[in-house]
Amino acid sequence: GHPLARCNLGCKELKDGQLDRAINHFIIAAKLGSDDSLAALKQLYEKGFIIKKDFATARLAHQGAVDATKSPQREAAKEFLAGGGCLTLRAV
Repeated sequence: GHPLARCNLGCKELKDGQLDRAINHFIIAAKLGSDDSLAALKQLYEKGFIIKKDFATARLAHQGAVDATKSPQREAAKEFLAGGGCLTLRAV
């Protein structure tokens, strides 16, 4: 599934009181690279709702997903867009 969709499902399950289901959605989304899901898992870990091992596993998988999406082309595009992207060409 899509990381944002999984994160949203985690939020909904959390609001509905389905903690185990919420944690599962957050873990799946974190493994797909969702920063928001990792942050949610961190908060749940700090409050004692998940164990250190599960949080560490999700954190490592998240980092692996983030690292897998890094490339020179993506970094160049990120810099290009940060500078205004195509919008700066209109001023020329």
